[in-house]
Amino acid sequence: MIAYGQHNYYIQTQQTEVNPAPGSGTVVRSCRDLGMIFLESEGNVTAARITAPDETLVAQLREKAISLGASYFGVADLTPAKTFVTDQGGDFLSEYPVAISLGVALVDGVVDQLYQHHNNIVARTYQHHIYSAVGGHLDRMAEGLAFTLEGSGYRAIPVPSSGYYDDVRRRGLISHKLVANFAGHGWIGKNCLLITKAHGPRVRWVTILTDAPLKYAGGAPAIVDRCKNCNLCVDLCPVQAFTGIKFNPEDPVEVRFDTRKCQQYLRRREKTHGASVCGICVHVCPHGWSMKRKKNARQTTAKLLHERLDGMVNATPDGT
Repeated sequence: MIAYGQHNYYIQTQQTEVNPAPGSGTVVRSCRDLGMIFLESEGNVTAARITAPDETLVAQLREKAISLGASYFGVADLTPAKTFVTDQGGDFLSEYPVAISLGVALVDGVVDQLYQHHNNIVARTYQHHIYSAVGGHLDRMAEGLAFTLEGSGYRAIPVPSSGYYDDVRRRGLISHKLVANFAGHGWIGKNCLLITKAHGPRVRWVTILTDAPLKYAGGAPAIVDRCKNCNLCVDLCPVQAFTGIKFNPEDPVEVRFDTRKCQQYLRRREKTHGASVCGICVHVCPHGWSMKRKKNARQTTAKLLHERLDGMVNATPDGT
């Protein structure tokens, strides 16, 4: 409790400074987590949220995300995709026009082994890495930022990094890839994944929906063809689930990707390998081998990838 004049102020926050404003009143500044201020006057207590300017809150959220281990942080305006978002997740999502996109890069040592994904150990290691390790990490970060937003007086929904809300269409509450695209993290490739410049598709994403008036870092999804004439993900998919048609936001996903083929293959792998993962489209993408991985260039040439993986196309999960 901090007493000032005729009032007692109870601050529910961390590292808070309270300074008197000219005349009557108090200025409250929070260096870290913004919370509540309770004003007691003549035995009556009133509560008010401590709010921060847009730039201050965005900087605070970015700092917190990075400190928690995020590789990517961005803010997206979902207004241009309102119809798509509400059709997928429900009309109530229109109350959350802003989204924060967080990404964590996958460990290359795990992804690099996926050319032998018929190996049970490789498959199960990859599944643990992307869902239990990285997925769990993303969900904890999203919860942390959601609490910060709510402490600042805004509403927030941390959307799980994986899992379906719609078992029929096999979709989540919102597309993390769409949000990451809107936040300016990358483009949608022929493998229907979000491709970044630094890590290619070797990134997992999570989304925090909010009504906070945050400054946008991205914009409407651009039709970018950085995949050019590369078709490795299309040619080397074990069940030929990709059509090779370039991303167009006006097209339904079925134009580019046969989800049925992919899901059937993953279900078979769950029975034969104890892991319903594949990851070939993540492994082969050249954008996943950036300049900082130059020393591995010989291991990831198109010719070598074809030699390693051609035999798996249309093969059964046990490699026969």
